[in-house]
Amino acid sequence: MSELKPILGVSTCVWKGGDVLLVKRGKAGRYEGLWSLPGGHVHYGEAIRDAALRELAEETGVKADLLGIADCIDVHLGGEEGTPEHHYVIVTFAARWTGGIAKAGDDAADVQWRAPGGLDGLAMTPGAADVIQNAHKVLTAL
Repeated sequence: MSELKPILGVSTCVWKGGDVLLVKRGKAGRYEGLWSLPGGHVHYGEAIRDAALRELAEETGVKADLLGIADCIDVHLGGEEGTPEHHYVIVTFAARWTGGIAKAGDDAADVQWRAPGGLDGLAMTPGAADVIQNAHKVLTAL
């Protein structure tokens, strides 16, 4: 049995009016230059909700109220013969903006508020558009 374990990550789908907050990945790697939701790793001993709010603040300067879990996805990267080199489990929260002016920080190259209808043709990380759609359902169900 392998000792490898998935890495836990979080992201936050923040809504302000009818717009969603996006970050352009600036950290060198597979997703550099793609638009996605703000997020990152959960630190050992850190509550998952605290991690989501911390990552949001570090990457964007924005504050938000977490409304609920929008999605939980598995991301498998790299590896040969179908065996992933990295396995991430990412929990995404739907949230409502409460303050702060969005600006790129930490490992974000850029940030923007965007209407969900304006996502077509935008270079995004795999699955991000589906997660945004799920978060919108959580938001509108409240």
